[in-house]
Amino acid sequence: MHENKYRSYTLHNYKNIPQISNLSPQDIEAIDVVGRVLPFKVNNYVIEELIDWNNIPNDPIYTLTFPRKEMLSASHYNQVLKMIDMDPNDPIYKKKINDIRLKLNPNPAGQESNVPTMAGSKLTGMQHKYRETVLFFPSQGQTCHAYCTFCFRWPQFAGMGDHKFAMKEADLLHKYLRRNKKVTDVLFTGGDPLTATSNILSNYIEPLLTEEYSHIHTIRIGSKALSYWPYRFLTDKDADSLLELFEKVTKAGKNLAFQAHFNHPRELSTDAVKQAIKRIQNTGAQIRTQSPLLRKINNHPDIWADMWKKQVDLGCIPYYMFVARDTGSKAFFEVPLDKAWDIYRKAYSQVSGIARTVRGPSMSANPGKVHILGVTEIKGEKVFVLQFIQCRNPRLVNIPFFAKFDAKATWLDQLKPAFGETEFFYEKDNRIGTKIEDEVLWE
Repeated sequence: MHENKYRSYTLHNYKNIPQISNLSPQDIEAIDVVGRVLPFKVNNYVIEELIDWNNIPNDPIYTLTFPRKEMLSASHYNQVLKMIDMDPNDPIYKKKINDIRLKLNPNPAGQESNVPTMAGSKLTGMQHKYRETVLFFPSQGQTCHAYCTFCFRWPQFAGMGDHKFAMKEADLLHKYLRRNKKVTDVLFTGGDPLTATSNILSNYIEPLLTEEYSHIHTIRIGSKALSYWPYRFLTDKDADSLLELFEKVTKAGKNLAFQAHFNHPRELSTDAVKQAIKRIQNTGAQIRTQSPLLRKINNHPDIWADMWKKQVDLGCIPYYMFVARDTGSKAFFEVPLDKAWDIYRKAYSQVSGIARTVRGPSMSANPGKVHILGVTEIKGEKVFVLQFIQCRNPRLVNIPFFAKFDAKATWLDQLKPAFGETEFFYEKDNRIGTKIEDEVLWE
């Protein structure tokens, strides 16, 4: 069994990693350069249990956690390389790095427009994009056990204060929920909320178990801890109290949905993760699994089929295949939408009905979660068939719509309406996200 004393490595100390000798000078340069723009952090569990150091730099878990040269454009890479010996505190250096970051779309899908207000003040640690679901970002959980190189919330960790979502005022969360009775689900997210202690999480969660919040049916926790540090549920000093908190939620009659991020089957292979999954399930929680489709990580149907089968074997529920969001290192990871659908379809065909709970490929775009249903031909025109799984305007959910086929498209904003239309049907409705007739979706 892996020694479960947590050790973390960042740009400042990664050369202390024993396996670093496996890297070429070019690989080390890439860490030093790309890591100055996109956040880099890894830990001893990922290094010792998950990465195949005989397959560097092509190992999927290495690519998932270590910066690679191609994660920046050639021009941005060369700009940073020329500044490699500058003092990181130099205002000129800081400005140039920030200018590069701003060109990487740090606010994908209009996240900042999802921030709600109450009594005229923005609640910067929350997002409320869909009527039923509020996202909460506990400030104590705005880091991760390791950083994914594809992460769409990379500005949270890169010192971009204007693009950070975080809040520690539990009272504001609870007050907002009391005022919004149509909210049924609260998603604790980050970062990784499970980097916070169980006592801190209890302050946010336990009040939601009272009768005053009877409209809250589901507590969701979005976490990568099972993949990157399963000892969070086994031997961390508050592992038992964390699981007791989970059990309080389920005993109170609430649904506890653990949204687990698994990007590759190898993350499901260790004894530690299998034991941690079982301990979570023993509290009455459901574990639902999700991942984006990522080139060089999991862009093959056999990988997804294997991952879904392993998840079902472990009692988990396959939930989402996402399209990588248009931010950060997306150009390195992106897969054309038609290829994404083909990978999903071929993987889906390999599993039994019990694993076909998974939905995808899904783009979490500005108007909502857009589900790619397929590619077909209608009246001689090749088209994408799409629908909203979730939408700012709930009345637009589950209505098929069509886009011209584009073999190069990797995101919604690259698609054009089919059949001579000038706008998609949801663009014609200028009421999205505000009011529908006399019904206020949220305040």
